[in-house]
Amino acid sequence: MNRIGKFLAITILAGVATVAAAQGYNGPSSASAAPASARYAGPSTVPGMTAKELLANGVDDQYVTLTGKLVRHTGGDHYVLADASGEIRADISAKHFPQDQVIDANTVVELEGKFDKERFGSSKLEVKRIKVIAAK
Repeated sequence: MNRIGKFLAITILAGVATVAAAQGYNGPSSASAAPASARYAGPSTVPGMTAKELLANGVDDQYVTLTGKLVRHTGGDHYVLADASGEIRADISAKHFPQDQVIDANTVVELEGKFDKERFGSSKLEVKRIKVIAAK
């Protein structure tokens, strides 16, 4: 196979993989994430915070819970969660999306994960669990 043929094959496979992963989130985006298997749904001792509190006072590797809406998908595993206080970047692997539930920009979700505080650039939440609170 010549160089152009190999390039086209790789490009097509990458596009198919992106589309295949785009099945669980239905909000503003160029791509989305796939559903995951069932997870623990009982009570948690992970503290709840707002986006503004977390960005201002959070420490690196702190586990937190945020409640809000995934208002944007910015590509790959990158989303933006908005609550009444503001917005925060959230990295969500496709495997963490709830199975058989569509999440769009109007769905209220609870995200639990580890805060990645950056000295320079944007800090973010590395999501380990998503719980749908209210779908509209």
